[in-house]
Amino acid sequence: MQRRDFLRFTLAGAAGLTLGGCGFRLRGFDEPALDLEALAVAGASGEFSRQVTRRLESAGVAVRDDAPMVLNLGAERIEEQRLGVLSSGSQERELTLSVPFSVQRRRDGAYRLDQQVVEVSERYSISDSNLLVGDELREAASERLRREGVRRLMDRLRALSPN
Repeated sequence: MQRRDFLRFTLAGAAGLTLGGCGFRLRGFDEPALDLEALAVAGASGEFSRQVTRRLESAGVAVRDDAPMVLNLGAERIEEQRLGVLSSGSQERELTLSVPFSVQRRRDGAYRLDQQVVEVSERYSISDSNLLVGDELREAASERLRREGVRRLMDRLRALSPN
């Protein structure tokens, strides 16, 4: 083994140990799996619902209509609020995504998770020189909100047991 190779492997190992020691971990790695075998998704259809369905399927949960439990999703609502009072210069805005949901057992209609709301917000700013990209910034912020909302919904579903 040459000296360069030895140094390269030593530095890579030291970097890995340092990152592991400070608590760094890859997102999605070692996440607890869902205890659900199948789940039906009902309610409003939209981008949030499609992302939830894709995420459930990638987590190994079969999404089918005859599942023993039903995830009832309400319509996603995105509200935009202007945070500053000035009409010129940089404008700070906040987007808030809220999606009501509940989980219901099909055989007796009992709610496993009663009506709850996933709510996520994000701030972004638009300057006077970039007013034309304001719609693009808003759309990108909306996509990030949906991804974070789906992640939080999945965290809440992890607490469910299949009974």
